[in-house]
Amino acid sequence: MRIFVAGASGVIGVRLVPLLVAAGHDVAGMTRSAGKADALRGLGGEPVVCDVYAAAALNEAVARFRPDAVMHQLTDLADEADKIPALGARNDRMRREGTRNLLAAARAAGAGRIYAQSIAWKLPGERGVAVAEHERGARRRRGRDPLRPTLRTRYLLPG
Repeated sequence: MRIFVAGASGVIGVRLVPLLVAAGHDVAGMTRSAGKADALRGLGGEPVVCDVYAAAALNEAVARFRPDAVMHQLTDLADEADKIPALGARNDRMRREGTRNLLAAARAAGAGRIYAQSIAWKLPGERGVAVAEHERGARRRRGRDPLRPTLRTRYLLPG
């Protein structure tokens, strides 16, 4: 399967890409940082440098890879835990605008599936609203077009 992993250079992505490659998948790993492209190549993925907020470039990047599936592993979290609350609006934007752009690119590229990460706890206030919007966006596609969203990856990896 050809899998486009958005957020491939993040905490989950750098662990996920080599697992997908080892399972026999062709993987494109997207990062917004050109400095992380070599690291993604070293994990076995085809690096794609693109910003999820640049919708036209994102559409082109996803379409060029021709994925069977798109994996949403995008976040915009601070590396230091004590800074996460103050910078939460960045991640809210990623969940809203980034998710919309990635879903549109997956649809335009004809991807048959999208896998989206989320969280397993309820956030208060605006953080919770952003998570709910992200999850609605990922689930909205079920039954309406070829995208089959799921929040699990167990079908892609052995065991």
